[in-house]
Amino acid sequence: MAKRTKAARGLACFLCFWIFAGSVYASKDSGVFMSVTTGRRIIAGQNIQQAKQGAISDALGAAVQNAISELLTSQVLASNLDFLYSGILSRPSDFIITYRVLGDVQNKSASLVAVESRVNLELLEKTLTQAKILEAGKDNPVIMFFISEKTSSEDLPRYWWGNDPDSYTSLVEEVMIEQMTRDGFVIAGTGLERPDPSFYDISFHSMEDIDAARRLGREMKADMIVIGHAAVSLAINRMGEEKTFDAQILMEAYDVHTGEKKIVSTVQAVAKSDSEEEGHKQALASAANLSAKDLTEKISAYWAQILRKEASFDLSLSGDNFLPRFIALKQRLREMPEFTSMLQKEIGSNSALVQILYKGTPSRFADAVMLKTFDSFGLEITDVTDERVTLRFIEKEEVPGPETRRNPALIPEEKKEAP
Repeated sequence: MAKRTKAARGLACFLCFWIFAGSVYASKDSGVFMSVTTGRRIIAGQNIQQAKQGAISDALGAAVQNAISELLTSQVLASNLDFLYSGILSRPSDFIITYRVLGDVQNKSASLVAVESRVNLELLEKTLTQAKILEAGKDNPVIMFFISEKTSSEDLPRYWWGNDPDSYTSLVEEVMIEQMTRDGFVIAGTGLERPDPSFYDISFHSMEDIDAARRLGREMKADMIVIGHAAVSLAINRMGEEKTFDAQILMEAYDVHTGEKKIVSTVQAVAKSDSEEEGHKQALASAANLSAKDLTEKISAYWAQILRKEASFDLSLSGDNFLPRFIALKQRLREMPEFTSMLQKEIGSNSALVQILYKGTPSRFADAVMLKTFDSFGLEITDVTDERVTLRFIEKEEVPGPETRRNPALIPEEKKEAP
């Protein structure tokens, strides 16, 4: 009995660690996302079984959340919380293929469980695509902001990059990111993800070092960098007893790959307030909204031209059972409206190199290819550059038939996989 009690306590401690650590491991294969998660429910009225089932449900929900995090960027996820909770996380078991309980204990009037789940990644992707969430940002470039700010009470502008950066939160950047994210843009290198240039061996020789900003932008997988300068000052004119504040924002957008300046945006906004601090904030926020709207229109128009422009790049393919899979892929590529042609350059028994003509960028081509599904195999893209996309055929894991895709809570215990 003592050994059993000690073992139970040890398992309880291990599961408690899992609860705070989140997912123990997660792996993604073609169409299936494997995840080990934990759940915890308080035991009410001595009903241990009800608490256990509730804990299992929580663990399944955590597995689906992990799968969503694999598919979406943090900005896209945060801007679509309403749908994710109402359309997916309110019914997570719909997206679970099978699960098995690895262990369960009662600890401090609660039921703790560890569950290994197999999430139906294809169904999840389909649901997110139909809701136009998975495609968020695909029709727009990934943007990285470098915005400095200066108020009338400051001698020098504040900025986060460079050799001697200031630690500050940019009001202009916050407003612009919120607005442009709603418009379908993905913003890189912000918030907790803000990069340290020295980590990438990048040095800024000045606040306006475009080359260094481009290098850092490439490290963050951005398509364009936006160098911005925001300033607000006390205006000479007054509105009665209230002071007026004049904010100006200049933005210049550069193509990360070519270094060419593509867009210039200049906006101005005025605010009135009897408080200098409040006047600064109101003027900057108003100017930031105008700047976001102007940038959105100009960048969208520029990027639409890029997407329509025909590009030539190499597609490197490899994998087992190569020839029939290569033929199947070629047939699917011809169905894509942006696909123009394919020129075979090299071919072997398990690999090939072809030249692709495509109305869009190589990264957009890669995104489109990854949406294609095949009955007997999957696709893995290992590298995307301006000159080449590297793709590998992978084995598709066998998944249970439709009869096992029911709500796990309704599957009899003997039908579930044994722990």
